[in-house]
Amino acid sequence: MHCQWRDCKEWLDSGLPLSTTSNEAVKMYDAVVTQYVSWYDNDSVGGMEKSVETMMAADPQFVMGSVLANGLDLIATGQSIYTSADLKKGVDDLVKLATTSNISQRERQHVDAVKLFADGDMLRAANKWEDILLDHPTDMLALKFAHDSYFYLGQGPQMRDSIARVLPHWKPTIPLYSYLMGMHSFGLVETNLYDQAEKVAKKGLELNPRDAWSTHSMCHVLEMGGRQVEGISFLKGTESDWASCGYLAAHNYWHWALYHTERTEYESALGILDDIISRGKASGAMLDIVDACSLIYRLEMEGVKTGDRWNDVYEMCRSHTSDHILVFNDVHILMSCLGAKNKEATIKMMESMKQFVSEKVGTQSDLGKEVGIQLCAAFIAADEGDYAKAVDLVHPLRYKIVTIGGSNAQRDLFNLFLIHAALNSPKKEHHCLARSLLAERKAFKENAPMTDRLMAKALAVHQSSN
Repeated sequence: MHCQWRDCKEWLDSGLPLSTTSNEAVKMYDAVVTQYVSWYDNDSVGGMEKSVETMMAADPQFVMGSVLANGLDLIATGQSIYTSADLKKGVDDLVKLATTSNISQRERQHVDAVKLFADGDMLRAANKWEDILLDHPTDMLALKFAHDSYFYLGQGPQMRDSIARVLPHWKPTIPLYSYLMGMHSFGLVETNLYDQAEKVAKKGLELNPRDAWSTHSMCHVLEMGGRQVEGISFLKGTESDWASCGYLAAHNYWHWALYHTERTEYESALGILDDIISRGKASGAMLDIVDACSLIYRLEMEGVKTGDRWNDVYEMCRSHTSDHILVFNDVHILMSCLGAKNKEATIKMMESMKQFVSEKVGTQSDLGKEVGIQLCAAFIAADEGDYAKAVDLVHPLRYKIVTIGGSNAQRDLFNLFLIHAALNSPKKEHHCLARSLLAERKAFKENAPMTDRLMAKALAVHQSSN
């Protein structure tokens, strides 16, 4: 991992000058960006949180330091300017600081992008970061913020192309170069270019075996290719390289659990689920929380008894039921309310979502109106045993769900939900729909034991109804 932190002159020489005279501040800026891109806490600087504190203490007027600190809080999606007075003040103070500081056009664009993201306009924020990259293609912060924004918007082609545009401008000697491989690979896998994605991810791991994002991209390649045995072997063989990656390890374990679930190795999947829940309790990270919700829901659709685990998962989610930062998060949080059999929390969350979309503006408000509320209503209907209603609610959303973000593998939960609802519906036309969806699924991924099991179930339902 890059750890020779650059001072003011080195940043100037790289073509990315930072408007501060504090070498300590810019070195910590480098440290924070590195930890963000690599998904690791670096103990030599006290980890991410301590590095941010040191950076801002070294120069409280450091505009790019404030861009980074506030941007990271926003991009983590655990809080917003509507849920955190401190974050709102931080963004407001950043905007005021930028108006009174002698900063570059690039730095001013960063401030504008953070403000747009904070105000809920994720796409315009990503476009602003792309404007920076046209003139400064080696600005890793702009690149990573844009990359993550596209992920939250479900925009795979943009994730892929954003990295491809800047690659020719990077040299292997530039710090953090190797991490471009994992980012590019992920964009490739999300646009179904699996062979290219695998090649690029392997290059990333050759350059840096501890690159957890390249590891993560390989997980997607193996998942989407139906290579479950190879996936388990890959993660087991490389576990010592990525397991210490605090910000991404739980998610890589989640992928490991998907392989086991596909192969009906449920005890192994449950063991991983318990580990993810434990990590989520400790970290409070939204990625860990949604992974726990997703995995337990998938296992229950498979008929696996999960005991009282939903209660633990709901406790992780409880403080976020009225956040409405991402529709993707909201749907998973709602699953925890349903799983914990907390009807009051379910009702309050739906009321809160409806209030949010009626009062707020921005990307997530729009998505809530177009997809989120109806999708959540489908999960409530299924929980109440009204599978026909669930199908009628979610089926029209099939090709809109991508807009709520997440990866193809994560959103596959909704494909499976529709299939299960259709199979459990009393309507014959829904049974026919389930068979059609399963034929489509089998054509896309041939080696899929779960699909085979569902096809057998669909056949049995068809025969019993005739």
